[in-house]
Amino acid sequence: MFQALGGRSIQAARLCARRRAVVVESIRGRKSRSDPVAKSKEGRIKTPPPVDPVEMVVLKERYTEYKLMMSALRLDFREEVLRKKYEAETGSMAEERARKEAEEHGALMAWNREENRRMLQIRLQRVQKEKEEAERKELEAILELEQKQQEFIRMKEEEVMQLQEEAKHFITLENLDQRIEEALDSPKNYNFAVDKEGRVIKQTVLM
Repeated sequence: MFQALGGRSIQAARLCARRRAVVVESIRGRKSRSDPVAKSKEGRIKTPPPVDPVEMVVLKERYTEYKLMMSALRLDFREEVLRKKYEAETGSMAEERARKEAEEHGALMAWNREENRRMLQIRLQRVQKEKEEAERKELEAILELEQKQQEFIRMKEEEVMQLQEEAKHFITLENLDQRIEEALDSPKNYNFAVDKEGRVIKQTVLM
């Protein structure tokens, strides 16, 4: 019955078992290191199978012939690959490849020349702008320097005019007597006290 179901007793057991029954599969594996030696193999000594010298010589000769044949085949395949590669490089394919490379090189050189021309125009424009910007800054620096010089001259002229105006009230030998008389006629008392607001709160009387 189990053979009719495919030769697998486990599957037959699953089919015949009840739904609630637990089916445990038996797995045949290797023995662990702790398992004892089987009783049927106790005292058995393993001996290597005997070697026939004639057979060993024959196998050695055949293996040598096999290596020679495989080496010859590898050399033949390598020679064929190299020949095809040489024909591809020197035949019509090489000419076509050289023509395509020449066309590609010409196109790249034309693109390179156009790119160099475009970059030259951009560089010239940048240099021209930098030159104009440098000239503008130099002109602004010159104008600013001239303005500072004019301002310095104007301030010096105002100082000279102020000194000339103040020089009219200087005491000289010519008006020394007159200034003495004016000082005696209008005495001034500088001996006084002031508050925080600058008002005179106390002043001595001239004798």
